[in-house]
Amino acid sequence: MSEPKKKLFLLDAYALIYRAHFAFSKNPRISSKGVNTGVMFGFTNTLLDILFNQKPTHIGVAFDTAAPTFRHEDFKEYKANRQETPEDIRAGIPIVKNIIGGFNIPILEKDGFEADDIIGTLAGQAAARGFEVFMMTPDKDFGQLVDEHVYLYKPSYMGNSVDIMGVEEVLKKWDIDKVSQVADMLGLQGDSSDNIPGIPGVGPKTASKLIKEYGSVEALVEHTDDLKGKLKTTIEEFGAQGILSKKLATIITDVPVEFDEGALEYHGPDEKKLRPIFEDLEFRTISSRVFGSSNAKTIAPANPQLSMFDTSPAAVAGVTEPMTKPVEKSNIESGGKHYYLINTPKLRQELVGFLALQDEFYFGTVLTGDFALEGDLLGLSFCYVKDEAYFVPLAEGEKAEDFLKDFKAVLENASIRKIGHHVKQDILLLKRYDVALKGAFFDVMLAHYLIEPEARHDPEILADTYLDYHTLSLDMLAEEGQKIKSVSDLPWDKAKEYIGEIADVGFQVNDILQKEIAIKNQEKLMEKVEFPLVQVLADMEFEGVTVDLDTLAEMSEEMESLSNGLQQQIYDFCGEAFNINSPKQLGEVLFERLKLIEKPKKTKSGQYATGEEILSKLAQEHDVVQKILDFREYQKLTSTYIDALPNLINPWDGRIHTDYNQASAATGRLSSNNPNLQNIPIRTEKGRAIRKAFVPRSEDFLLLSADYSQIELRIAADFAKDEQMTEAFKKGQDIHATTASRVFQVPLDQVDPNMRRKAKEVNFGLIYGMSAFGLADRLNIPRSEARDIMEAYFNEFSAVKKYMDRIINEAKELEYVETILGRRRYLRDINSRNATTRGYAERNAINAPIQGSAADIIKIAMIDIHRWMVASKLQSRMIMQVHDELVFDVHKDEVELVQPKVIQLMKEASPLEVPMEVEAGIGKDWLEAH
Repeated sequence: MSEPKKKLFLLDAYALIYRAHFAFSKNPRISSKGVNTGVMFGFTNTLLDILFNQKPTHIGVAFDTAAPTFRHEDFKEYKANRQETPEDIRAGIPIVKNIIGGFNIPILEKDGFEADDIIGTLAGQAAARGFEVFMMTPDKDFGQLVDEHVYLYKPSYMGNSVDIMGVEEVLKKWDIDKVSQVADMLGLQGDSSDNIPGIPGVGPKTASKLIKEYGSVEALVEHTDDLKGKLKTTIEEFGAQGILSKKLATIITDVPVEFDEGALEYHGPDEKKLRPIFEDLEFRTISSRVFGSSNAKTIAPANPQLSMFDTSPAAVAGVTEPMTKPVEKSNIESGGKHYYLINTPKLRQELVGFLALQDEFYFGTVLTGDFALEGDLLGLSFCYVKDEAYFVPLAEGEKAEDFLKDFKAVLENASIRKIGHHVKQDILLLKRYDVALKGAFFDVMLAHYLIEPEARHDPEILADTYLDYHTLSLDMLAEEGQKIKSVSDLPWDKAKEYIGEIADVGFQVNDILQKEIAIKNQEKLMEKVEFPLVQVLADMEFEGVTVDLDTLAEMSEEMESLSNGLQQQIYDFCGEAFNINSPKQLGEVLFERLKLIEKPKKTKSGQYATGEEILSKLAQEHDVVQKILDFREYQKLTSTYIDALPNLINPWDGRIHTDYNQASAATGRLSSNNPNLQNIPIRTEKGRAIRKAFVPRSEDFLLLSADYSQIELRIAADFAKDEQMTEAFKKGQDIHATTASRVFQVPLDQVDPNMRRKAKEVNFGLIYGMSAFGLADRLNIPRSEARDIMEAYFNEFSAVKKYMDRIINEAKELEYVETILGRRRYLRDINSRNATTRGYAERNAINAPIQGSAADIIKIAMIDIHRWMVASKLQSRMIMQVHDELVFDVHKDEVELVQPKVIQLMKEASPLEVPMEVEAGIGKDWLEAH
């Protein structure tokens, strides 16, 4: 039997690190400590994919050093176009190196040479010794090194699959005869990423043609006399530059490094080195993936002190020891934790008695599934003493309503303060069984959301951050080989450790988070907005909304008919049938068969770009492209809403109950799931028609829609203290026409639709920090015209420009911005020396206070309206919130009372000088009301 082939992977570190950074640049992974871990997370996942899926026998990671190479000496502009390395990358590189070291993988680097050269040299040496070598990098330059036993391994990225390229694939991609000619291709066409100039005007097709004819850049330059016209002149002038460019692009394969087979052999990770790194980065899933699970040890015997089983005065009074933060990290195996299973009627009654004596306790519901209106109750958890918690499961065959009767009195005792994690879920589940959670409460999830809005708020994060404590995972409690999906898969005597720990953590971090909230001046926002909103959202979700199945069925048939008709029209025009939903097939038809444009854009994977932005521009000139866009819209409407909504109807009341998330958007906006109401289309006729399916609960009700008009523009005008904009809003003028009148210097009555359209884009675009380039792209006009429009705008509305400059400068000093109620958006990259990273933070600095203040205002309105409706004992209910719109199920007898009051309370919710306007409508469905 032959010996298995040795497999060597050589990783291009910086290429993979940059790739990881940009993958998370718009949605950074911020740890509970405020550290951006995207670079480390992305790199580690990439490394694990190789180790687990490719199983290399040998592996090494090559880094560039800070020392200049011969390329910098030959061409001082080499890589000079690159921006300053983003701070997150600079901070992440030492940690990445520590991670690599924790895997016992050697780091390969040598002054005077790039990682490319080290990889090229070692790849050749290893192949000569019988290795199969894989150069792991997204860098196309490595194609020149590929041979029979050396491959270019391009990792998966943003949904694209792994691409392994051998000789045949490289030749095909570059359209050349020999892999070494990759360097010649780069010599002619240049490489913008490395600032290699190439020869001006020579693109991939021309370069391929010339290299096939002459074999190399040098031979081409030698035969310049054979050329004609402009190409001859260009080669005469820039031939030497082409030769230099080829030299810069050529990867060196004789670096003075020796292939050390033993040093590169992979033996697995060093847990002592690696586990602490993963713990500090909060890579729990990765840690579990690398080290697997280990069963928890037997818990220490119960400490009789401070226990519900102890009758001492201290225990009865609920006295606890002062809460202190441990100096060293600990976990449940460190001892001192006592979590009890309350599984007899006697123990249950004793616990209820102890709970009734407390001023506060932690309380949590344990249920199947993730949503309280769908899952089944499994039990309750409690904690009122540090390091001690109780899990009370339902007895076998016991009904939830009977179980909860035992706890109804303490849960509805308004004098006892309740602590919880995601309290809305608890309120909703109890509400199903006619139990109300009364009195003050503290939601640790929402408190942490206000402190660190972009971090995760799970109990394990809170424990690690504030208690230096590492919580259990379900896998740690599993038997050998057992797969655990939820806590219900465990026997209760084991589940109590996991459930009790969550309760204990919530109880302990309560005081710590309250102090942190006070330090960051978030108390008013927490106590007056976020916590009161919990009950509002719970009541809205519980009420739900009715959808008309007959309307949806009719729409489904209509969409199918329209889609089929469009599909046939598209096939007829294109001359063939193909999968319109396949970007690859669509791109080939539009740009290879129909040749709609001369130089179509391609994605990083090499496919033609067929995104909505690309097709929307083409649709103005090609009718078939508009048909494709319409086809896509009908397909999406059908799959996402028309055919999906009936499956979301809850069987116990026949309504849809969306799940509002308070702790997801850093701006303070609410999001929703099942369905995502915020994404129901509004801009197209067919999209708006979805609203027709949302109807009142009975014939005695109508739907009321109340929508803030241009709330973000009004907030921007108030923040900027712009007199012209403020006056226009006070007079009720068309703000876009007013803007157009001033920007284009024409009387208001002479503003045409095109002027207003441009002004509208400027008004809304500036809220999001849009540049002249962005405006030009949105309006499909030359950049010079867009620049002129923006200059005219800032001349006329100078206060807006002053506000934008001021807010950016303040953000640079504080590294955060605030809304009208003090909600913070942290901008850790606002002082970055990388222009792209800094620009993104600056746009957020302009937008976050505006968008976040809009979120604050509508939340205040929701709370005020809810209180009024409850106090007035109305039959009408608030049932939906979508962006700046509130929707109500209004009893016909209450329309004249509810509609004006809702408008009044929505207007009064804003503390700004610029008045708010609310558009309200009544109808027999949401479309008619809206």
